Amino acid sequence: MPTPSSPPSPRRWRGWLHERDLAAFRSVAERHWPGAEPVLPRLSRSANHGLLWFGAAAGMAALGTSARSRRAALRGVASLAVASAAINTVGKGAVRRERPILDMVPVIRQLKRQPFTTSFPSGHAASAAAFATGVALESKGWGAVVAPVAAAVAASRVYTGVHYPSDVLAGAVLGVGAAFALRGVVPTRGQLPAPGRPPGEAPALPAGQGLAVVVNRESGSAPAAAALIRDVLPLAEVTVCAPAELPECLEQAAGRSEALGVCGGDGTVNMAAAVAATHGLPLAVFPGGTLNHFAYDLGIETVHDTAAALASGDAVRADLGRFRPGPQGPDGAPGYFLNAFSLGVYPELVRTREHWAPRIGGWPAGVLAAAEALRGARPLTAELQGRKRPLWLLFVGNGLFRRVGPAPGRRHNLADGLLDVRVVHGGRTPGLRLLAAAVAGPLTRSPVHAAVRRRRVRISGLAPGTPYAYDGEVAHSHGELLVDKLPEALTVYCPMHF
Repeated sequence: MPTPSSPPSPRRWRGWLHERDLAAFRSVAERHWPGAEPVLPRLSRSANHGLLWFGAAAGMAALGTSARSRRAALRGVASLAVASAAINTVGKGAVRRERPILDMVPVIRQLKRQPFTTSFPSGHAASAAAFATGVALESKGWGAVVAPVAAAVAASRVYTGVHYPSDVLAGAVLGVGAAFALRGVVPTRGQLPAPGRPPGEAPALPAGQGLAVVVNRESGSAPAAAALIRDVLPLAEVTVCAPAELPECLEQAAGRSEALGVCGGDGTVNMAAAVAATHGLPLAVFPGGTLNHFAYDLGIETVHDTAAALASGDAVRADLGRFRPGPQGPDGAPGYFLNAFSLGVYPELVRTREHWAPRIGGWPAGVLAAAEALRGARPLTAELQGRKRPLWLLFVGNGLFRRVGPAPGRRHNLADGLLDVRVVHGGRTPGLRLLAAAVAGPLTRSPVHAAVRRRRVRISGLAPGTPYAYDGEVAHSHGELLVDKLPEALTVYCPMHF
């Protein structure tokens, strides 16, 4: 009787795969590729050490008109870093494959400096795939721009003779896997649950009819956004004002419209929210500042998002944070905040950032401000809820800030009736304490950091002139402060899908 044939040994399988790999490599080397010779070798060299992708990320962040572009650039770079770490620490050492012999590759294609690491898997292909996938997970538009370049970089590694096709394929698979692994740890915006949204009643205003929009001409991208608002909402009344004119412009706009619109940063939106709540008008927010926290928590990233909500009349209710003098403090009008109120190092950070932002840009100014604030910081002494203590930072958020990766990010519910109170206790090394607080996240307690939810917070024992910050603005205390909320005091246009 015939004996059953034994399965091929692993060595035979490897030999068979190598033969196919070598045949594909030879086919690429022997074939003429019109137009590739002046492009692919240069493209391959430009991707050394990720320089091509770092440049692409910088260009996306600079040229993009929304936070989605910055998120895509950041996720692309982070995915590249994960892929590079995996390739260099595990991949290259696990399979010590020699590089292809260059005899078959035309000299004009060969790189001037040949890589000295092992061949499997391709680090260039992994980085290209990781960057392109990370970008696409946040922005399909930018992903479509980056993907052909990433594919060309991967192909260039076979074209120049430094990798076999299987090296490139394995590297690309690892790069894509790295981007998705990162997404499992730090979710994309599209993965986050839709915010809790108590519906609000607001009139539908197609083409902006009945809408008066006030634009802060000194806020970030607001001037450019004003032109787009006029184009997208031709029936809206759009007024561009200097910062000093904003209170009067907002009051006048509220008196002659069915809805109040505002375009600017969080401080400008804060002013408009107080006016809208006072007049009982719905608010339409157009992001035009550097950070736009409130707009992004609503799911608004572009003028078109707000225009879509106006056309359909989709709106939600939101709480309005309030701070005012306590019973022992001097008389004074209350102030309001949409995002957060804070004491300690943060007001100094805001002040320094606002000073440098016009000169060097928002993000570099933020980094410089953080370094300056922590370097010269001293603990703040205050009596919080009847207990006197030294504090590096007191943060009071309008609603609970949920985690996005290692640090708190956006809010799920803008009308939960609660304050997100976080305290970084006094002590040495403020930088380490603030970092520990960020990593700890919400609702935790430790010797360094405490986080609780409250309906009101009483702060006393403040030295006269103590600075505090609210929605990016800085003011000074004259005594005791009470911080609480006006539940669902504001109606805001908000797209139902994002």
